[in-house]
Amino acid sequence: MSHAPLVIRIATIADCPTILDFIEQLAAYEKLSHEVVATCSALEKTLFGEKPSAEVLIAEYATQPVGFALYFTNYSTFLAKPGIYLEDLFVQPEMRGKGFGKQLLASLAKIAVERDCGRLEWSVLDWNQPAIDFYRSLGAVPMDGWTVNRLTGDALQNVVVVKSKCKHHQNESSKRQNLIRQNTTAQFNSQIFQQPRTNHLAYSHALHDSLTTPPETVRHRVANF
Repeated sequence: MSHAPLVIRIATIADCPTILDFIEQLAAYEKLSHEVVATCSALEKTLFGEKPSAEVLIAEYATQPVGFALYFTNYSTFLAKPGIYLEDLFVQPEMRGKGFGKQLLASLAKIAVERDCGRLEWSVLDWNQPAIDFYRSLGAVPMDGWTVNRLTGDALQNVVVVKSKCKHHQNESSKRQNLIRQNTTAQFNSQIFQQPRTNHLAYSHALHDSLTTPPETVRHRVANF
C-alpha cells in the first residue's frame, strides 16, 4: 500500500482559519493559550494585507493540513545579510514521527538558501526536550549565553510615553531659547539707535555673539553693555 506524499505549499488568505487553529493548538501544547489574542481578521491583515509581516508554509498529508511554519525576514549586521526567523513550527500530535517537521524545516532552509540568507534561527522552550533533541539532530546550535528580551503591552506603551515626554521637553526648551534670542535681538535693536554711530559696529559684534552664546550669558551681556 503506497502512502500519500506530504505536500508543502505557500499559504493563501483562505488558510487563515487553519493557521489560527494551528496557532491555538501550539499555544495549548506550550501551556500559553491565555496569551493568544489572534483572530482570523487580524491574520488576514498582517499576513496577506498590503504589507505582509510574515509568511507561512502549510504542510498537507492526504489533502489535509497537518502542520505549518510561520516565518519572517530579519537581518544580521555581522554578516551583512538577511536571515529568516522561524516564529512557529507545528505538526499535529497524531502526525508526528513521520518526518513532517523535518520536511517543513528543509523547505524553509531551501528558501533561506535561495534568498542568500546568512542564517535560519528560532527559539525553543527550555522544557521542550523532544524539540531540542530534534533540532540538534539537524545540526542546529543553541545560542547559550544569549537572553531574549521583550517589550509588550503596557511596558511597550510606557517606553513610547517616556520618549514623547523627552521630545516634548526638548521642544519646549528649544522654544524658550528661541524666545530669549528674539528678545535679545529686540533689545539690541532698540539700544543701538540710542547710541552714537561709532558704537554701532561694537553692537553688531555683540549681537552676533549673543546669537551663538548660551541664553544665561546673553542676558548678562545685555545687562552690562
